[in-house]
Amino acid sequence: MKHVARKRFGQHFLSDNGIIGAIVDAINPQPGEPVVEIGPGLAALTQPLVERLGALTVIELDRDLAVRLRTRSQLRVVESDVLKVDFTALAQTLGVPRLRVVGNLPYNISTPILFHLLSHVDVVQDQHFMLQKEVIDRMVARPATADFGRLSVMLQWRYAMENVLFVPPESFDPPPRVDSAVVRMIPLAQPASLDAQLLEELVRVAFSQRRKLLRHSLGKWLETRQFAGVFDVQRRAEEVPVAEYTALAQALSGPRQPEDQAAAIQ
Repeated sequence: MKHVARKRFGQHFLSDNGIIGAIVDAINPQPGEPVVEIGPGLAALTQPLVERLGALTVIELDRDLAVRLRTRSQLRVVESDVLKVDFTALAQTLGVPRLRVVGNLPYNISTPILFHLLSHVDVVQDQHFMLQKEVIDRMVARPATADFGRLSVMLQWRYAMENVLFVPPESFDPPPRVDSAVVRMIPLAQPASLDAQLLEELVRVAFSQRRKLLRHSLGKWLETRQFAGVFDVQRRAEEVPVAEYTALAQALSGPRQPEDQAAAIQ
């Protein structure tokens, strides 16, 4: 019986074999690696991954799809909302220090998923996700561009990222109304050590009035914190490089140990 895509789960199933092959090549899975796939759906990506890996862990919310997936002996199925999955605990269960995470993420909750994984970045080797192209444009955006914003800063603080593949709507069934792309995310070996919650608040305030100079938003926020350092607020939020945002967060909070960072993003 054919599975009908469920709108509430944001389901769009990948059906273009050429695109599927290109995604698997970009991931370049090796036998025995601990790969976790988010939202395997009808197993379009799952099958070629398993063929290269030998075994795979998948996270699927749709109960009907989870039942189908459990018939495959090479799959470890976690039936859950991905936002409730403790990836740190999952790595411990699998007995590995780091996970490779992949998937065609539900576009309606892609940003929450990215922030959820950010809180478990210490157990991530790399991430390859298919997302709405517009979201990836924001993720990899450079300063002084219209796409540069809160998502750019928070993710670029912890990851090196690149857009590796364009995916047109007709590659899916049913086709989404937007263009898609695949992003590669590799955690930085030595990210700035800081209070992640403070950085997130700082960046949120900075971009709350992105058309105005920072003195109207971040400048007032810094005054309430009695910041005595130097930071140029005669700029717009999109004009400030990631390194300056992280340096400001460090100046406000003091350096933190790496193990404290993930816990602070909860």
